Amino acid sequence: MSLPSPTIHDLQEHIVEQIKRNDEETLRQLYLSNYPAVERYVLQNSGTEADVKDVFQEAFIAVWRNVQSGRFSVSTSGSIHSYLLRVAKNKWLDVLRQKKRQSLSVHDGIETLSAGNEAQDAETEARLQSVKESLKYLNEQCRELLFLFYYRKESLRNIADVFSWSENTAKNNKYRCLQKLRSLVLNHK
Repeated sequence: MSLPSPTIHDLQEHIVEQIKRNDEETLRQLYLSNYPAVERYVLQNSGTEADVKDVFQEAFIAVWRNVQSGRFSVSTSGSIHSYLLRVAKNKWLDVLRQKKRQSLSVHDGIETLSAGNEAQDAETEARLQSVKESLKYLNEQCRELLFLFYYRKESLRNIADVFSWSENTAKNNKYRCLQKLRSLVLNHK
């Protein structure tokens, strides 16, 4: 008497269980089998090899965390492979949105500086004062990180070395510190 063949759903459930157990071979296969699809997507959408590595690493860790915490279910999310690709695509779209906002912000800043009338100068000075005031409420690590990046113009790689982090951790921490500062500035008004 032969046993019934496992279904795709059963195979996906098995992969999820192996990930929950931190099975190295399963994690390695998941990584290797999905990296090329994410790489194609990011490169075809204005990304670089460095972007691919960052986005895939973040997506892979997010998926791993969701599996570990029980927030991922084959029944509701489909295959682990399509889920990982969706998370990576969303992370890349977030990066593109952020780049677009930064580009607009820099453009607006240049226009404000070039206009040069006194009302705008006073408004710019008020914004700078608000930022200086809000910096006091950040922790020392955030202040130092932002100082190194924006004032000293250090690269994320150098900042990572200063704090004994990976470059990706430095990037994430810079983003979090900047978000905290923005929130403080907005609440300061």
